[in-house]
Amino acid sequence: MHRFTNIYMQKLLSIGQTAKFIGVSIDTLRRWDSSGRLRSIRSGPKGHRFYNRSDIDHYLQNVEVIARNWAESTHPSIPNPDIYSQTRDVFQARLESFQSALSRITPINIVSLVTAIAGEIGNNSFDHNLGNWPDIPGVLFSYSIRDRKVALADRGQGILTTLKRVRPNLVSSSEAIKMAFTETISGRYPESRGNGLKFVRSIIVKNPFSLCFQTGNAQLYLKYNDVELNIKQTETIINGCYAIINFEDL
Repeated sequence: MHRFTNIYMQKLLSIGQTAKFIGVSIDTLRRWDSSGRLRSIRSGPKGHRFYNRSDIDHYLQNVEVIARNWAESTHPSIPNPDIYSQTRDVFQARLESFQSALSRITPINIVSLVTAIAGEIGNNSFDHNLGNWPDIPGVLFSYSIRDRKVALADRGQGILTTLKRVRPNLVSSSEAIKMAFTETISGRYPESRGNGLKFVRSIIVKNPFSLCFQTGNAQLYLKYNDVELNIKQTETIINGCYAIINFEDL
């Protein structure tokens, strides 16, 4: 039994090794474990955390994880060119490629709606951060057709900063994200931040889709037939915006 345990443990990484491998802090891994985002394996009399390498690899290959890790990172780097759109033209080209790939296996009405949602969210990033990107400009745009999932992220100013230009009394990201998805603010550039997000909401609630959208420390979850917005505060902060679109065929 002892020999078997030693062989088994050799396949695991300690919490310190895992933190270094992924590029996050040990405290972050503890929070992820508690929330179920990346579960550990407890071992020993003190219940030390260990991680299976295959679980880590699977976690890092997930399009949702890639986008979130980049959006949350305090020391970001330029993403892989396959998923990074530094300019709007590059983003539009990638969006067209996604549309073409999806249309091979998915009904055209679903293709059009999902592309419209992703395009609206991605173009919002360029519209409202032009010339004002805090660090890395552009949008991370990744997808898994097999999993019916699209991920977008930017490291821009975020919805609160943008909306405070026209609504200076806003004090929280939760208020800002609610306004962006429910109220008509202005049709004048650059004050139209959020008007497109109401369009996104109208598509999500009428189709078998769901959307997870975070800005600052506020996260919105929206799905088919939702009447009210489900907004909660998060422990992590995203200065820009992060979105995950899940979709099913009709």
